[in-house]
Amino acid sequence: MRLLPGIDHITRLPEFNVIVFALLLNYPWEFLQVPLFADMPQAAHWDAIRTCTRATLGDAVIMLIAYWTVGLVARNRSWVLAPSTARILMFAATGVVITIAIERLAVAGIWLGGWRYSSLMPVVPGIGVGLSPLLQWVVLPPLVIWFSRRQILGSSR
Repeated sequence: MRLLPGIDHITRLPEFNVIVFALLLNYPWEFLQVPLFADMPQAAHWDAIRTCTRATLGDAVIMLIAYWTVGLVARNRSWVLAPSTARILMFAATGVVITIAIERLAVAGIWLGGWRYSSLMPVVPGIGVGLSPLLQWVVLPPLVIWFSRRQILGSSR
């Protein structure tokens, strides 16, 4: 029995799944890094939620851009169904490069209103970017691919 005609088609789109799992995985990550950013632990409740939500939406957009980048190189937008190590690495590396650019501009106060790291944030020498935002793009992309692939293949059975 189909509840909403056409909804199964949308849920099988790789981009839909990448966005859904990017949101689900990045949102808790953003909250877990609150102590690593200056002024965030003391922020008003709704201000912190708004900031983490905005960051999560940005992360999801970055993940979608990284996904499409790999799709262009692979000439296959469904590459998530048979991901190679090289494609997963390219997916993560694209996110890392974009994140480094955003973090550097934001920490310098040039973009997005800027932010500062707290004394708890380890900063990667040479690039001046916090370790946590970089680890986010090492840990989460393989999980997004795994969940997306599993969801798409499971829904097509």
